[in-house]
Amino acid sequence: MSATPLPLPALFLRYGTFAALATLANLGVQRLALVLWPGPGALLVALIAGTGIGLVIKYLLDKRWIFYDRETGARAHGRKFGLYTAMGLITTAIFWSMEVGAWALWHSTAAREAGAILGLAIGYVIKFQLDRRYVFRSNQ
Repeated sequence: MSATPLPLPALFLRYGTFAALATLANLGVQRLALVLWPGPGALLVALIAGTGIGLVIKYLLDKRWIFYDRETGARAHGRKFGLYTAMGLITTAIFWSMEVGAWALWHSTAAREAGAILGLAIGYVIKFQLDRRYVFRSNQ
C-alpha cells in the first residue's frame, strides 16, 4: 500500500531534512566516540559508530516517509535493511574518503566535519537513486 507521492520539491525537502538529521546524529555520535575512545583507532571507532546511528535513523525515516514502505515483520525489515546497507556501502566510501581526506590535509575538527558533511551530501544524492531503484522498488 503506497501513499500519494509528494510533489518533487516537497519530497526533496523532506529527504534533505532527513539527511540533515541523520548527519547531525552521525557527527554527534562521532564527537561522543572521540571523547570516550581517545586512544589508537579513535577516528575509525568514531566513523563506525556515527555511520551506524546515521544509517538506522535514515533507514527508518526513508522507509516510512520517503518510500512509503508499510511492510512489517523481521523478514521484510531484514531484507530491506540489508539492501539499504549494501547501497550505503558505496556512499559510505565517498563520505569516509572525504572526511578522512579533510582530516589528513588540515588536521582540524572543523575540516574533518566539513569533509563529512560534503561527503554525506554527495552520498545521499546517490543513495536516493540507489534506494529507489533497488531497495524500495516495489513501492513505486
